[in-house]
Amino acid sequence: MKLDEALDISLRAVDREIQNIVKYDKDVPRSSTLAKSIIDQIQSGGKRIRPLMVIVGSRFGKPQDKRKIWQLAAAAEFIHAASLIHDDIIDNSSLRRGQPALHVKLGVYEALHVGNYMSARVIELISTYSAERERYAYDLSSLVTTQLCIGEYQQLTHLYDYDVTIEEYIEKSKNKTAQLMASCLRIGALAAGVDEATADLLYSFGEKLGISFQIRDDILDFTQSSEKLGKPAGSDLRHGQVTLPVLFALEDEPLAPRIRAISADTPSQLIDPVIAAIQQSDALAKTEQLSKHYLDEAAALIDQLSAYPAHKDLRVLLDFFSGRDR
Repeated sequence: MKLDEALDISLRAVDREIQNIVKYDKDVPRSSTLAKSIIDQIQSGGKRIRPLMVIVGSRFGKPQDKRKIWQLAAAAEFIHAASLIHDDIIDNSSLRRGQPALHVKLGVYEALHVGNYMSARVIELISTYSAERERYAYDLSSLVTTQLCIGEYQQLTHLYDYDVTIEEYIEKSKNKTAQLMASCLRIGALAAGVDEATADLLYSFGEKLGISFQIRDDILDFTQSSEKLGKPAGSDLRHGQVTLPVLFALEDEPLAPRIRAISADTPSQLIDPVIAAIQQSDALAKTEQLSKHYLDEAAALIDQLSAYPAHKDLRVLLDFFSGRDR
């Protein structure tokens, strides 16, 4: 069963609310390249994990204005979609969900304009709530976007840095991936009138899931086929990104020098056998073990929220993130 079905949330309704951001923007003609590019991004697919988490968070309270919840959910996906545009440019990724990335279709400068507009538009929309002293909305539009940028900067500054620590990797993963997911749960809860303590527990739960999600994504870079990935296996390492599987592989003394020899100038035929050696080492098992550690911590938080009927939705999210329902 798909995640939206398991949570009993209409994905079509989520998409409609996201498209309404563009539809009702009087400054952007519907026939413009900007509007069409955003709609294409929305219609290209995706599980809408972040907006679903906003709605799940709201189920821990009693929202007075359900429309606000849906608008916050749409804003969360807008932020995520904008970050993917920037990610693909920074990572020089030509494909997104099996289709040409936006910067390939439009050009880098045009794609940057689309991504920047999406980020700015969310801040403008959310400012309505901020004016009502609802600080959680400000956190979604401004602080979250800032942390995403910090995560990208951390990634760029550590390219081909084989001395980066696991702690630094986790911090980057929090900024780049986990904090948006965590904020979605917390913001949905606060918008529904939930107390701060419960909202903070939901944030912690989402953060654990998000870190595990990023770790598992880094594992897939080594384990999925090139056809499914849409890029060669080990593509992160080929582009200088030192992910957790690589950090664990660096603990292998015979393998470490071969990894450290990889630079921006290393030809692919010399990287291929190193990728294969990492795949055959125990690095992936160690990485999977740490991912499970964060999932176990998330599971413990569900028990603390068992007084709320909506805690069952957290179990659905946990099952999805653990891979049982993905």
